[in-house]
Amino acid sequence: MAGWAWRIAGGPAWRAGTLAILCASLTTSCGKHRDPAPTPPPSKPTVKVAPPTPIETKKAEMGGSEWDPQWDRIVEQALPPAMLSTAVPRDVRRFCPRFYQMSTLDKRSFWAYFFQALAGAEAGLDPTTRVRHTEPEVAVKDGVTGRMVRSEGLLQLTYEDQERYGCDFDWEHDRRLEAKDPAKTILQPKNNLECGVKILANQILEQHKPLYSNTGYWSTLRMGNANYAMFAKQMTNVPIACGVVHRRKPAAASEEAKSERPR
Repeated sequence: MAGWAWRIAGGPAWRAGTLAILCASLTTSCGKHRDPAPTPPPSKPTVKVAPPTPIETKKAEMGGSEWDPQWDRIVEQALPPAMLSTAVPRDVRRFCPRFYQMSTLDKRSFWAYFFQALAGAEAGLDPTTRVRHTEPEVAVKDGVTGRMVRSEGLLQLTYEDQERYGCDFDWEHDRRLEAKDPAKTILQPKNNLECGVKILANQILEQHKPLYSNTGYWSTLRMGNANYAMFAKQMTNVPIACGVVHRRKPAAASEEAKSERPR
């Protein structure tokens, strides 16, 4: 009787139970082999480098200040979703006819080009540019600095924009530095460009003004202003996705025609 009980408790039944426990813990030996989790597909790019504006091309040839491709990334990452939607005013099609049909990536690239063109017209792509204007409407005291307003940086902004639009400028820090010290918060391209995006977004999304408004922030975007021609000249190499046919310069075309004439 004792032997029979031993065979039940410690015989084949006991060994089967032990094997079951071992199989549960050693899945690679007894269980079904599990394939490793599939590698996720590479994420799609969220930014796209914009083409060069005419002034950038010229400055690059002459060894002057150039547009840093990293500034494209700053602009594109600062864009609010609404600036990639149909909420953008229709006059965006003046230089980008296919804006509403473009992919999000191409829309970001257009805005990067737009701000490059604006910086070219406003500051010649030089992030340390400072200008004191004499026009009555802007020759006033800056409410933050207590001094006469000076437009500064790539997009020619002021310290008052810190309060108006929540820009990352710090006058208490900057007042201790030299006028054109690139360490000044208002001259740092990231701060200046991000502020510019906020200003334009406020104009076209919150105030519902046209992109090219005679009451807009920048005089170079006012079509009735003489400075507008400077901006328009920089908008002649917009991204291909905009659907604009880039015509060759008349002089270049004329020279080519001459070379093809029979002699």
